[in-house]
Amino acid sequence: MVLKIINATEAKVGTNILLEGEPYTVKKMDVSKTGKHGHSKCRIEAVGIINNNKKVFVVPGHDRLEVPMVDKRKGQVLSIANEVSLMDAESFETLDVPCSEEIKSELEANSNVEYWDIEGAKIVKRKL
Repeated sequence: MVLKIINATEAKVGTNILLEGEPYTVKKMDVSKTGKHGHSKCRIEAVGIINNNKKVFVVPGHDRLEVPMVDKRKGQVLSIANEVSLMDAESFETLDVPCSEEIKSELEANSNVEYWDIEGAKIVKRKL
C-alpha cells in the first residue's frame, strides 16, 4: 500500500520513495530551474533500502513519486542461519527475515532487533 504520492520537487534528503517497485532513500537532491518556458528538473541520488543499490536519475519537477509505507517493528532473534528467524514482539508471529552480514555478526539468540516492513518486504535494520 502506497502511503502517499508527492511531486519530485517535494522529495527531500531522507525521504523514502518507490522506483520501479523497489524502495529507495533519497541521499542527494538537486533542483534546476530552466528557461522561460521550461520546467524544473530534479536530479535525485537514492540508495536502496533493502539491497543498497545506488540509483541516480533525472525527472521533471512535476513528475509524481510514490512514498512507501515503512512499518518499523521490534522482534526477538530465535536463530541465525542464511536468514534470521525472529519473533515479532507484538503479534508473536515467527518470521524469516534477510539481514546484512555486518548486522548478522552482532546478533545472537534472544537478542532484540528492529526490522522494517516495507510494502511486504522485510529486512533487519539494527540491533537494539
